[in-house]
Amino acid sequence: MFNKDSKPRQKLQKQKIRNFFKFLLITCGVLGVNISYAEFRSVLTPKTILYEAPSATTKKVYLVGEGYPLEVIVNLGDWLKVRDPFGALNWVESKNLQFKRTVIVKADKANIYKEPELKSLLIANVEKDVVMELSDPLITNGWIKVRYQQDLDGYIQTSQVWGM
Repeated sequence: MFNKDSKPRQKLQKQKIRNFFKFLLITCGVLGVNISYAEFRSVLTPKTILYEAPSATTKKVYLVGEGYPLEVIVNLGDWLKVRDPFGALNWVESKNLQFKRTVIVKADKANIYKEPELKSLLIANVEKDVVMELSDPLITNGWIKVRYQQDLDGYIQTSQVWGM
């Protein structure tokens, strides 16, 4: 009933199945990274109202200023459900946000360096809740490039800011 080639064939079949599952795990891992991508925007207008629900007739929760970073959770076209640096979820009119990226300092004090390393020249100290423009969203060994006060470019550790 069984021929002599059945054992090698079974081994080959098992190897193919193992390879398929390895491929599947790698693919799922790659897709998982892409799925977890967060979308951030910043406030475009000098003052923007955050609402309790996606309507200007609902309760006004609070006011945020120009450049303030927000994470987009749900996009309904004219309205966006957003998360702020403190984790609160609210709604904002999409016309009041821009795609320009900013970050906000979450540490009590943060340092900006000339290069992305602690041994580099310290070029600025910034206080908590200061908003800075994100010059480059690429994270390099835990560092991002920011622009502070319109003319100061440098690097700050991602652990000291929110908006990435």
